Amino acid sequence: MASDLLSIAASGARAARGALDVTAQNIANASSDGYVRRSLRIEEVSASGGAGRVGDISLSGARIAEIRRNADSFLQGEVRRTSGDLQRANVELSGLRNMESALEQSGVFTSLVEFEAVLQQLSGDPVDPARRAAAIAEATTLANKFNITASSFDAVGDGLRFDTDAQIAETNIIGGELARVNLRLTRAGSGSSDRAALLDQRDQLLERLAGFTSVSTQFAIDGTVAVSLGTNPPRGFVQGGNAGTLTSIVAADGTLTFAVDGQAATPGSGSLAGASLALTELATVRTRLDTIAAGLADAVNNAQAAGAALDGTQGQPIFAGNTAGTLRVVMTDGRGIATAPTGAVAGSRDDTNLNALRQSLAGIDPAQQLSGLLFDVSSKVAGRNVTQSALETIASSARVSLEAQSGVDLDQEAANLIRFQQAFQASGRAMQTASEIFDTLLGIGR
Repeated sequence: MASDLLSIAASGARAARGALDVTAQNIANASSDGYVRRSLRIEEVSASGGAGRVGDISLSGARIAEIRRNADSFLQGEVRRTSGDLQRANVELSGLRNMESALEQSGVFTSLVEFEAVLQQLSGDPVDPARRAAAIAEATTLANKFNITASSFDAVGDGLRFDTDAQIAETNIIGGELARVNLRLTRAGSGSSDRAALLDQRDQLLERLAGFTSVSTQFAIDGTVAVSLGTNPPRGFVQGGNAGTLTSIVAADGTLTFAVDGQAATPGSGSLAGASLALTELATVRTRLDTIAAGLADAVNNAQAAGAALDGTQGQPIFAGNTAGTLRVVMTDGRGIATAPTGAVAGSRDDTNLNALRQSLAGIDPAQQLSGLLFDVSSKVAGRNVTQSALETIASSARVSLEAQSGVDLDQEAANLIRFQQAFQASGRAMQTASEIFDTLLGIGR
């Protein structure tokens, strides 16, 4: 009887000690990234026969069955999904803001308005050398502003692609780490602390991966995970101990396409999706800016060809280049501006051709086109800003829900410390009682 009581009390002490260890582990990792609160599953131990028989059951105490992670797969999936959506919105919004800044800070719109203004001033005195020189100077400034805007757009695209390259490299590293975790999970004991730590690592890697691209997961009973990337359709990336390779291809217009082991993949969310969306928008904006620059150059040069310069010769081009980045002024002398019609004598004050030039510009209205381009970009920034704020709230709510479920509550853990300490002390008291009973029995035998 005493020996049964001793073994039961000892098993209780071991269980309480294990619970204290787990509680201490929770407290120590309360601020650790990716840590999921642990708890013990303690079960009764019973067997038939034995000196402590009660009916046909021998009481044998308790034992630690497993270490449990208080994780919720649904909430974890929601955190991955919402954080991926938020990262997509963040990167796209950042790219759009940089485009907006490039258009606004370059001053190209103001310079275009001033160029049209100096042409109007020139019509007041078409033979004035100062006004002609001012027109050439403003044309040069305008071309430079287009060049600056194009260079700024190049910088936006280069930055997005540079970040994307780094994120793709990180994605492939995570894939390799997940494959290694899968292999270790197949060897980890069920319900062990090692297994719990590996599952924490697995879930943290999945969350990081979801920040880059949309992730589809399939979990096996042993805790291993099969991962697919992208949408329409998802492409297999991690299977067991093997990981694939994510790559990207840059198109001529600077946009990106992605592939997993050579199979086209579309990142539906995450920073890679945001970069892809921003680069697509950048290509559209860049094309519109190039169209404005080319239209301006064609309108001015065609009018030049139809008129006569101040010396009576046929007008020559003012601009060269057909994109915002290549636009430049090739005329250096204001006397070359063809203000008069073809056939006019040298020094003519006839501004018929200058008026035709101004009407040609008014027809395509490059200033209005630029204003419309800036308005469209600014509108998208405003719209994406609203979307980003909403997604930030949703992602924050999902994380709060997960933390409430799987995070460490220090107040609760402090209460657990007291409870398990009392259980340990009570088991110790039971062991002491068993010892006293054993001593009494020995005394009776003497």
